[in-house]
Amino acid sequence: MLLRQLEYLVALARERHFARAAAACFVSQPALSAGIRKLESDLDVPLVQHGARFEGLTPEGERVLLWAHRILRERDSMQQDLTAMRGRLTGTLRLGVIPTASSVASLLTTPFCERHPHAKVRLESLSSRDIMHRLTEFEIDAALTYLDDEDLRGVRKFPLYEERYLLLTPVEGPCAAQEKVRWAQVADLPLCLLDAQMRNRRILDGFFAADGTSASPAIEADTVADLYAHLASGRWSSVISHAWLHMFGIPRGMRVVRLNSDDPGRSPRVGLVLIEQEREPAIVRALLEVARGAGLRGALDALVDAYLDS
Repeated sequence: MLLRQLEYLVALARERHFARAAAACFVSQPALSAGIRKLESDLDVPLVQHGARFEGLTPEGERVLLWAHRILRERDSMQQDLTAMRGRLTGTLRLGVIPTASSVASLLTTPFCERHPHAKVRLESLSSRDIMHRLTEFEIDAALTYLDDEDLRGVRKFPLYEERYLLLTPVEGPCAAQEKVRWAQVADLPLCLLDAQMRNRRILDGFFAADGTSASPAIEADTVADLYAHLASGRWSSVISHAWLHMFGIPRGMRVVRLNSDDPGRSPRVGLVLIEQEREPAIVRALLEVARGAGLRGALDALVDAYLDS
């Protein structure tokens, strides 16, 4: 059994197509198929449901896939440790990021790459519900997500900041001149919010419910960029995370207003999560070192305070 054959299986499970998997591995399709057949022969179990096209993995194939991810990760960790011993960290940091935290990921990845110029970063946008699966399958090394998610089990958590919520509204709107607004007031505005299936929206719905109301947005988006594209029209209001100001700022003709949700006990925490293990890979240890010195909480709080005071 060769590590290359395990890479073929991982690629096939990810691409779910023989030709695309072969292209991802930079080999011909016959070479990839032969490698997987050799792996099946060595292990004496069927791994792929064979047919005219890829139809999925067998139960044995799913189990071998899990081991393949573990073995390949250990291979990568060994290589990273050896290069780190020579003072030159290499490899690719695979970082999953929930959409609502993607705007601040650069505050970690940029200093990481500056400190380790021979390493690379691959970001992947994932829902909070997918994070745990991708971590346990060793498909990502770490994730930037909500730390209070009930699906997170057996992980190490590294807090970075608490999410603060602000009303972003047109300057001529009925709430724009107020210093602070209630959630019930926001519910009466023409709203644009994230999709109801997203964790951020479920959190906001909880705040609305606590104030005895509910939100009925006219526009729902599944990305922060799409939400901001509608806000730029000057017609809609929204409840935003203060972290979004780092990338998107405040559209012209709008202003931010405080919401009465400054109770620290109710503020969702955002941070890094990684699988709990005896020793983290060198590339993950390097990320944590950068995170400790990044000062995300202070930088984001200072940013929102500057907007509120302007």
